[in-house]
Formats: sequence, C-alpha cells, structure tokens
Amino acid sequence: MTTTSRGTTTTETTTTTSREIRLAARPVGEPTPENFVPATTEVPEPGEGEILVRNTWMSVDPYMRGRMNEGHSFIPPFEIGAPLEGAAIGEVIASRAASVPVGATVSHFLGWREYAVLDAGSATVVDTSLAPPEAYLGPLGTTGLSAYAALTRTAPVRPGDVVFVSAAAGAVGSVAGQLARKLGASRVIGSAGGPLKTRKLLDVFGFDAALDHRQGGLAEQLDRAAPDGIDVYLDSVAGDHLEAAIGAMRQDGRIAMVGAISTYNATGPVPGPHNLLVAAAKEVTLRGMAVNRHEDLFPEWIAKAAPWLADGTLRTETTVVEGIERAPEAFLGVLRGANTGKMLVRLGGAR
Repeated sequence: MTTTSRGTTTTETTTTTSREIRLAARPVGEPTPENFVPATTEVPEPGEGEILVRNTWMSVDPYMRGRMNEGHSFIPPFEIGAPLEGAAIGEVIASRAASVPVGATVSHFLGWREYAVLDAGSATVVDTSLAPPEAYLGPLGTTGLSAYAALTRTAPVRPGDVVFVSAAAGAVGSVAGQLARKLGASRVIGSAGGPLKTRKLLDVFGFDAALDHRQGGLAEQLDRAAPDGIDVYLDSVAGDHLEAAIGAMRQDGRIAMVGAISTYNATGPVPGPHNLLVAAAKEVTLRGMAVNRHEDLFPEWIAKAAPWLADGTLRTETTVVEGIERAPEAFLGVLRGANTGKMLVRLGGAR
C-alpha cells in the first residue's frame, strides 16, 4: 500500500507486483532453461476500458517454439527481454469496462505472468457453470477447437472413414480421436510415444489401434492397423508420420496439417515427404490449419463439447505443473512429449 498526500487530501493506492517469465535469448535447436528468465514487475492500474486479471491457469503449447525464433509466421515472434505470451484463464480483480465486471472469469492471451492488464475487448468471459475454468484452455479452448476445425473443415470426416491421428495422447490428438468417432469414423488409429501412452489411447480415449512411434517402422505399423488404407489424417508431427500417412491414403484422402513438432528444433533444412507423387496420384488434399482462422466456430464447438464433457462421453486428461516459476519446465516438457492430454501451469491464484 502506497500513501500520498496532496494538501489536506490523502489517497491510498495499491501497487500490484507480478512475477513473469521473459525470453532471455533465442534458442538454437532445442530450447534450454537458459532461454528463459524470471522477473518481477509492477502492474499498472487498468485504464478506461481495461481490466486487471489475476491469472489462475496458463497454457504451454508446441507452437510457442516457433515464436521463440526470429521472423513472422502466422503469429509474431516473442521479443527478447519481454514476457512470453499465450492462453490463460484468470479472475477479474479490477475493471474499468462495463462489459466485464469484477469477479468474472475470463480467457485471454497474456499468459506467462501472474497478473495482466488488458483491453476488455481482448478477453472472453467464460461460463464456469458449464465446465471448470481450466477446461477453457483445453477441450473448450483452442486445442479442442483445433481438433474440431481440422476434422470438420480442413479434412472433414465422413461416415465410414478410417482416420489416423498423430500425437494422439496430446491435447489436440486425444480430443480428435474421440471426435472422429462422433463424426462417423468406422476406425480410429492413433500414434503416441511409449507403451503407457499407447495403452491409454485404447483404454481411455477409445482408439481402435495404437502405434508406438518409438518402436520405429511407423509405415509398417500403420499398414497393419489399416490394411485397406486411411481416408483422413490429422498431422501434428510431420516427418515420418506424414510420409507414412501419404503412403496409406486412399483415393481422395484428406490431410489436415495442424503442426509439425518433429521439425521445431531443427537447425537446418527439414526434408519433406519423399512420396508426394503418391498424394498426387491418389488426388489427396493436404491443407494447413491455423486455429486463429477458425475462431468463428468457438460457439458451435463449445455448445457440442460442454455436454460431452459433462456426461463423460468426451474424456480428457491434464498434466499440471505448479507455479509460474516452473512454466519453462512445463513448456520444455511439452516439446519432449512429457504430457498426456493438455499441459497446464497452475498459478498461485488457482483454487
């Protein structure tokens, strides 16, 4: 509390301090803890039309690795010396915007810090009666939306299709496999790393077959799981996964290119699939999917997914790391595949 006096008038204002994680240096190859630096800063009071949010949960996602590099892709890079950014959920503790009252729970994009001041128009009030707040960073957030947009717009699943999902134990993949079934797929195949994750694909997420990419021979594994080929592939990995999927595609197959995690730490040119002629001969569609181009689907997706979460027909898991100081650890874990389902960081204000 700071007290200031002007003549006979005394006013008191509260200074809020916030811990945050900044980008210390751009990585070459795989990031390390040295690429991040913690800092403490004073948070200004919100101005007209702004809100002050105490963050309770934040997301770490593979795409953030690309933002650590120089150059613009579909989103600007992080700036050295500035806090990183990403999806977060929090409670509004001060507001100068009539549209977002104090006490509301909001989602926004100023994660990697404990407190955030932002324009009220950049925040979305979420309904915590439908699902817990953290669900709006996972199945009801951009990861769930990525699965929905990929399998309804980018590479739409049709009744009877055989669908292959890479990184299937992750945040997007675990939802995508279940969604493919709801869209009418006759067989759903997923890939993951290690026996624990592949068993979870079968026992928890309802996949028909699970491939362990750590065992090698991915194309042969996929051929055994889908001897008559596949119709749809959701690609979060690229590399050998994309090549195997192209080889297994049926005529008029569809591929949604959502991510390429196998390439994110590359220090040189990354070779593309060697069998693109197969895709041409089979008239396969390969189409990119940037989730920020599909935000108009959010209301439609939440209306479908929230009841599925409530009745248990959409099963999800989270891997939770505690504390803002461990956010870099959580992010590095995502890049190594340490998570099952969504990787989240729970901040000090979370209940």
